[in-house]
Amino acid sequence: MSLFFPRLAMLLGLSLLLTGCNEASKLPPLASFGPAPTIPEPTVGPLPTVNVAKAAGWPAGALPVAAAGLSVKAFASGLDHPRWLYVLPNGDVLVAESNGPERPDEYSGVVGMVAKFIMNRAGAGVPSADRITLLRDVDGDGVAETRTVFLKDLHSPIGMALVGNDFYVANTDALVRFKYVDGQTAITDKGEKLVDLPGGTINHHWTKNVVANQGTGDTLRLYVAVGSNSNVAEHGMDAETNRAAILEVNPATRQTRVFASGLRNPVGLDWQPQTGTLWTAVNERDELGSDLVPDYMTSVKDGFYGWPYSYYGQHVDSRGSPQKPELVAKALAPDYALGTHTASLGLAFSRGTGLPDAFRNGVFIGQHGSWNRRPASGYKVIFVPFANGMPSGMPVDVLTGFLDSKGQAQGRPAGVALDKTGALLVADDVGNIVWKVASAK
Repeated sequence: MSLFFPRLAMLLGLSLLLTGCNEASKLPPLASFGPAPTIPEPTVGPLPTVNVAKAAGWPAGALPVAAAGLSVKAFASGLDHPRWLYVLPNGDVLVAESNGPERPDEYSGVVGMVAKFIMNRAGAGVPSADRITLLRDVDGDGVAETRTVFLKDLHSPIGMALVGNDFYVANTDALVRFKYVDGQTAITDKGEKLVDLPGGTINHHWTKNVVANQGTGDTLRLYVAVGSNSNVAEHGMDAETNRAAILEVNPATRQTRVFASGLRNPVGLDWQPQTGTLWTAVNERDELGSDLVPDYMTSVKDGFYGWPYSYYGQHVDSRGSPQKPELVAKALAPDYALGTHTASLGLAFSRGTGLPDAFRNGVFIGQHGSWNRRPASGYKVIFVPFANGMPSGMPVDVLTGFLDSKGQAQGRPAGVALDKTGALLVADDVGNIVWKVASAK
């Protein structure tokens, strides 16, 4: 069969998607932020809004724009799609150089070809390096002088957690454990699989994150964030087993249970320092218009958060089939909206003294940036102040300038972490840089 007709279909689909929808946001910029965001009626048309910032990379010498009182520099550059960060107790910084695994059934047909085009345009089409790299700042100047391969031959790794001498990695399809020796620059242990995680040949939201509680022995629990296998369960709920959820894993017994469900794509996980409560950043659903649905962060309760049947509490999504009003009635509303389609990934609470007082009680959010919204949203790092263990104000921009004057993505923030001094580290998976944000001198 000639390649002409499939190629024509692909080009027609691309043309329709990229030029055929003029829908745009009608709300003020901050209406979809905070504890009580505006939730308008859906805007559903024959085509989704597609507004993809082309990945361009940073020109030589260019930097993001830091907020007043802050400075920014490249902690490490020339990385291979750095997606996530973890800081060891001795100050070494681990970066997961990772991207999505092969998913042959997700990118089949014309729709799949269009989706793949969008991923490539956004800088997400590169092969996964499948490794964790250790960065060490030997002289304390804010730049990593040494770089070593800490772990290799992983499978699209993201989440990392150290408990005693056990180092846990959340691959896209399994939670694995390695023995770690303090100060080593490369793990030599072969490791072992602890539990399987949802993967497969679609694996729509492929990232898996992990954090550990403060328990030991029988009380130690690991919490693993697993995104949905679709936008709104279009593959059926059988494909969503143990997905759109935060799983609780007992490493002693290797038993797993669903701790919180109905979270379309939970990614960032961290413990609020004053209360010890687990918080997560969640990417909400697409294709309801530029003003729906706000991504959010929330304290994590043992309960149900609505996906796919409702959003932001009990706002029914009519696309869910069959409808489940009994579940919608139980849906928990999240604590704080982070803007529509911002793709809020990283979440890290402030710690230490490496930043000015204004940034010492709150949470940093890495917003990877929109594709399903006009105008673009995200493409920045924000800070949400906290008081008494809860958000206490509107977000403050920490790092901006990731989009250039042409609307191209010079970088895209993903994971965020606080280093040993309390300075902020940001993984930029389009710029291939880890940025360090500290107090301006």
